[in-house]
Amino acid sequence: MPANTAPNNKKKIINDPVYGFISLPHEIIFDILEHPYLQRLRRIQQLGLSYLVYPGANHTRFHHVLGAMHLMTQAVTSIRRKGHDISLEEERAVCLAILLHDIGHGPFSHALEYDIVCGVSHEQISAYFIAELSVEYGQDLALALEIFKNDYHKPFLHELVSSQLDMDRLDYLNRDSFYSGVSEGVIGSERLIEMLNVHEGHLVLEEKGIYSVEKFLVARRLMYWQVYLHKTVVAAEFMLIHALRRAKELTLDGFDLFASPALKFFLDQDIRAEHFESDPMVLTHFARLDDYDIWGAIKVWQFAPDYILATLCSGLVNRQLFKIEISKTPFSAARLQEVQQRIKVEHGLSEQELPYFVYSDILSNKAYNEQKHNINLLLKNGSIIELSKASDNLNISALSTPVEKYFLCYPRWAFFWDLMITVLFKTAEVGIVIKKPSEDLMYMKKKLRSMSSPSISNSLS
Repeated sequence: MPANTAPNNKKKIINDPVYGFISLPHEIIFDILEHPYLQRLRRIQQLGLSYLVYPGANHTRFHHVLGAMHLMTQAVTSIRRKGHDISLEEERAVCLAILLHDIGHGPFSHALEYDIVCGVSHEQISAYFIAELSVEYGQDLALALEIFKNDYHKPFLHELVSSQLDMDRLDYLNRDSFYSGVSEGVIGSERLIEMLNVHEGHLVLEEKGIYSVEKFLVARRLMYWQVYLHKTVVAAEFMLIHALRRAKELTLDGFDLFASPALKFFLDQDIRAEHFESDPMVLTHFARLDDYDIWGAIKVWQFAPDYILATLCSGLVNRQLFKIEISKTPFSAARLQEVQQRIKVEHGLSEQELPYFVYSDILSNKAYNEQKHNINLLLKNGSIIELSKASDNLNISALSTPVEKYFLCYPRWAFFWDLMITVLFKTAEVGIVIKKPSEDLMYMKKKLRSMSSPSISNSLS
């Protein structure tokens, strides 16, 4: 008999650094874990480029979906214990739904969600994957797809997979906190799960868990500003987005850029939702795409003849990231124009090329959205109250208010020559006679070029 085909070989135990030992509750879980579609998540970082700030943040989507599945088994047990019916088939399906909820993530996840493919979210692609797997594995996956898309008659099962208090968020906060070393993300997931209940078919939280959920929302907000939206990570992600965007532009213009077959498929054409639905090979190509395809290309593109692509890629490889300024108020048009003009002159860019080097946008974080899948509390008298309206909990209302920050991102070497000229003339003030400042400046350029990375060397040309 081939290995791992006997039922008793499929009840594996996995050693997880966050929860300890995780058991696989159903044989089909093992089969899905072994599938190439899910094994691909081992090659996709959970936190994208966050490791550039937090060196330990190198865990993968595979880690995360295993942890979320583990929490789902605990949630099902907790809800059953309170008298709510969840059949064995529903248990398997909801465990499969959470296991596969991130299967549609592409390389670097959200950073490239709308550049590898055009306007297709990872949730949509996850649904395509689950539908494809249901052809092979039958009813369990078909039911999992219903739950995932919120088409099943028990909405609380979907809310365990995707809501403001789902197993996805409970895992990634604790896991991302663990690997990044940012302790503010630690939450009491066990207590929150024990406080889960069902009322009129929807997921609710027992009143006793109000302070635990408040800590959960605070932790989420802090993790967004400290990890997910850290300004250095944002700068790196925008460089990556624009590097890939430039590569796609060049490819569509006829340039022959290095790329793996999987990446080349998406660079050569604009893939939209209708392509996934009409051509099964599109999903096959997407399943072959992971972080290694992107990094392999970026390592080669840093030596590309195109100045823009080479500069962006060299900066990513060597961690020579763009400077980013954060402001509570929008940057003035004059300030933006000043930066754009300086970058344009310094790098010899056209108006069409300038957006690859200067980025201005808004960062927004809302820890709790009372308008979407709101969290309801089950009071001791059996009534329901929405979380933000809890009388003694003013912090929740504050957490439901979005916080917006504005950023301006541009090459760190901007305003470099102003500084060099200042230094040259300062030396003259202390007695060093500079007869030909332009010649001295050219000497400094040559000296710096010999000491700098390829991207900076090019900019000094």
